[in-house]
Amino acid sequence: MRLTLATATLKRHPARTLLAILGIAVAAALLLDMVMLATGMSESFRSLLLTRGYQLRIAPKGTLPFDSEATIDGATAIVSALRASPDIKAVSPILGATLSILAAPIPSSFALGLEPVVQGDYQIVHGLDMRETGDVVLDGVASRTLLDRLGAHIGDTITIASGLDAQLRTSARSRRVVLRGEGRFFYVPDETPVLAIPLTALRTMLGERYRDRMSLAMAESRASDSASVEGVRTWIERTQPRITAISTETAIRQVEERLSYFRQLAFVLGAISLGIGFLLVSTLVTLSVNERRGEIAVLRAIGTQTRGVLLQVMLEGAMLTSAGVILGLGLGVVSAQWLNGILRDFPGLPASFDFFVWSAKAAWRSLALLLVSGALAGLLPAWRAASIPVARALRDEAIG
Repeated sequence: MRLTLATATLKRHPARTLLAILGIAVAAALLLDMVMLATGMSESFRSLLLTRGYQLRIAPKGTLPFDSEATIDGATAIVSALRASPDIKAVSPILGATLSILAAPIPSSFALGLEPVVQGDYQIVHGLDMRETGDVVLDGVASRTLLDRLGAHIGDTITIASGLDAQLRTSARSRRVVLRGEGRFFYVPDETPVLAIPLTALRTMLGERYRDRMSLAMAESRASDSASVEGVRTWIERTQPRITAISTETAIRQVEERLSYFRQLAFVLGAISLGIGFLLVSTLVTLSVNERRGEIAVLRAIGTQTRGVLLQVMLEGAMLTSAGVILGLGLGVVSAQWLNGILRDFPGLPASFDFFVWSAKAAWRSLALLLVSGALAGLLPAWRAASIPVARALRDEAIG
């Protein structure tokens, strides 16, 4: 009965009800997007770091991975010591450099030297993975951006060089590379052309100075819980004083500090959306109650209890909010995808990083909060309705 009455009341002014639902939908979409933004960056970054299961990053002392051009000397001994630990499952050393591409539309490419068996920097999309080879011709894996800019295809051969002298048109070392596959590189921006080749080959091309160097290494702990990973990180820093070991949790904290502005913005806009939803519902229900003072007085006169009037009016607010939340859910998901596409184009961000990430638990919690807010928004108008003096209201209705 109450549901029928509430529906009939909202249908009396369809245009006003529709505008109110649209307003609540916009507030719900904004709230959902802000929750996705506030929680999504951390979850996306965590997922990015754990793409291949490596929970630890090992960088030159006092720096973040690839935060500078610093490299770690004595890489072979460090990697061997880490691999000898019973607490470490795998270690992936990485060396980064810029190499020239001879007779190509683009002058250079970012190169990653990796050990194919343990690499955790890319996933093969098309073609085959590279192999460790000592031949004159190397195997390589290229990013989509590099293939497009070269106008090359899987199976083509290119010539790369290091120590290129632009004036003399000479290079210190050059090698031919067969592009065996296309890779999706997790930690490199989409706009950066990337070529992955065997680590030993890149060290040889860079010369004697880089014979035993690496830019960073990734390590996987046998235990996955945070306490065990932190214990391994502490052991690494204690036994290898020339390096900095960074766990996934530490990296997330550092990134959150740099991106704290986004979280603050999300909190403020989310609070505003809750306020907007509350005010919309409260205003509409108040108007409805003022227009129906006589009807409510009649209900009271024929025996309807105060509690019944309260529930009836609050039900109208809850129905209004529910309709707006359902519409806002779809609107929020669509707008989040659109905004995520815009923010992902920001230069320097990894290709796999997302700002807006759907979290069912956080989303339903936020929308439930909006529903409760909408129901409570009808509390004051409902109390006023239940407190209407019956005799005066009936007299005013008769005179009016």
